[in-house]
Amino acid sequence: MHFDATFTALVALILFFGLLWYLKVPGMIAAALDKRSAEVAQELSDAQRLREEAAALKAQHEAQLARAESEATAIVANAKEQATAIAAEARVQMQAEIGRRQKQAEESIARAEQQASAEVRAAAAEAAVEAAEKILRGDLSADVHARLVDEGAKDLAKRFA
Repeated sequence: MHFDATFTALVALILFFGLLWYLKVPGMIAAALDKRSAEVAQELSDAQRLREEAAALKAQHEAQLARAESEATAIVANAKEQATAIAAEARVQMQAEIGRRQKQAEESIARAEQQASAEVRAAAAEAAVEAAEKILRGDLSADVHARLVDEGAKDLAKRFA
């Protein structure tokens, strides 16, 4: 019998597969593939669980953000209301202060007018007393009387100038 190269290759291939079968290589390959498949399935389930947790955390953070935004809006609105109230109160206080100061100024002006009026009366009385004194001391002519009146008027003008 003549064995050619093809026959030898066929026998070698059959022996190789037989040896693989004898050493239970297909079972080991199947077990390795099953193990790898289980690992992939576990990784997928872990990834799915992590994704769900991330989605829950995202929803929680979005809810917190929404609450924070609503609180910030409420704080801003409250601050605006307080600022408006403070401005109104300050306006009222300022108007009251302006009224008080205006009244004080008017009272001060009235006192100054009264004092000036009293000083004018006192100066006029003093001038009249001086003129009367000069008239009583002697018999004065009309020229002297006119001069005394002019001097009294000038004296009054000097005192209040």
